[in-house]
Amino acid sequence: MTKITIKETQNPTILKFEFPDFITQNQSFEFKNIDEAKNSPLAQQLFYLPFVKSVYISGNFIAIERYSIVEWNDVQEAVAEQIENFVNQGGVIIKADETQTQKQPVTVYGETTPNPATLKFVVNKMVTKNAIEFKNIDETQPSPLAKELFNFPYVKEIFIDENYISVSKYESYDWNDITLELRSFIKLYIENGGTVLDENFIATPKIEKQKIENFDNLDTTSQQIINILEEYVKPAVAADGGNILFDSYDEKEKRVKVILQGACNGCPSSTFTLKSGIENMLKDMLHDENIKVEALNG
Repeated sequence: MTKITIKETQNPTILKFEFPDFITQNQSFEFKNIDEAKNSPLAQQLFYLPFVKSVYISGNFIAIERYSIVEWNDVQEAVAEQIENFVNQGGVIIKADETQTQKQPVTVYGETTPNPATLKFVVNKMVTKNAIEFKNIDETQPSPLAKELFNFPYVKEIFIDENYISVSKYESYDWNDITLELRSFIKLYIENGGTVLDENFIATPKIEKQKIENFDNLDTTSQQIINILEEYVKPAVAADGGNILFDSYDEKEKRVKVILQGACNGCPSSTFTLKSGIENMLKDMLHDENIKVEALNG
């Protein structure tokens, strides 16, 4: 029996319904209405719900964008149950003869971040369900897009999450000279069905780290810190094209170690964010003025 897991996204109108197994292989499908969804019986059924605006299917999840007539809290459980019932009764998610990803018009725009060395390229649809960082071309096996981007001489690091690609450049280059080329390349790559992130390769230590596989075995304070970072900190830094990962907590020294990714890594304001933002938040929420936060790579 298939069991659906509900996951929030950075966009409050979009919710992800995750499957325990992959439902597509290296393919992504986006449907804006019931007519476009003729190759997906499940998507067609979902469009009968009056609040469904669009359906996106990729990897092991279905993402649904809602109209503002409802709040997800009021309907998400019913939607998850409907998807479960459909699949458990043998319903088809994507027809087998649909072997090619349909070319979809894609919009990409550049967005500045607090880090002057990093620009965030935002796509008008989700491109991955996993946050992942690449320091060099040798790490890019999971991401054909990242591999292509490293062929540009000015690309230093890449961070990909949900609906954006953060690119960090070398200091000797100016964004005014390279932004248009990067934006156009990313747009055409995605529009032509290129793979942004191959979910089959998501087994790297960095990805596993984010999942905190041993969460249940951690001490209570570490669990509280992870929950605070997930709920309050990650959405804020993600809006700036970055990410923060919990590394460890030393109960004796009251020291929290984190890893900064994307725009956060190397950002001039990251120290201020850590000390005045995250550290003060943890002190307040954990009721412990001795808490200290430090970045392993910041």
